[in-house]
Amino acid sequence: MSQERFKAEILPIRDKLFQIAHKILAEEEEAEDAVQEVLLKLWHIRDSLQKYESPAAFATTVTKNHCLDRLKVKNRQESLDETYNARVGSDNPYLQLERKNTEEVIRKIIEKLPQLQQEIIRMKDMEEYEVEEIAEITGTKVESVRVNLSRARKKVREEYIKWTTV
Repeated sequence: MSQERFKAEILPIRDKLFQIAHKILAEEEEAEDAVQEVLLKLWHIRDSLQKYESPAAFATTVTKNHCLDRLKVKNRQESLDETYNARVGSDNPYLQLERKNTEEVIRKIIEKLPQLQQEIIRMKDMEEYEVEEIAEITGTKVESVRVNLSRARKKVREEYIKWTTV
């Protein structure tokens, strides 16, 4: 899909996508962020949008699914935060510091991965996207996503072991 066609078919439905996102997410700023992310995803896969009978309908579906994924991650995060806070309350300060350091080390390790592997590991392990969705978003094959995810996890594991044994 050319840039002109993208502007003509996808950008005019931005308000409709925002309304859908706002109904699902309830917060205006979060809905705006979601629509921006969806438009960016659609831009990255614009060449494959031609295979859909209605790119506008596809954009609507992507928006709905993206918003539902955001809710799922948000609810999961809130649940994890509650569990973590309940556990931290009974932990001693040493264990709290150790958890914080572990998170920092893993974040630094992930930041050193190649860009594609960073994106894939974040989408799969943090945002809980399915492999097929990641392949569509990144414009790669499902097998490639699985290989990159495996390599990224292996590298994180190896680097974490190096950090903890030093």
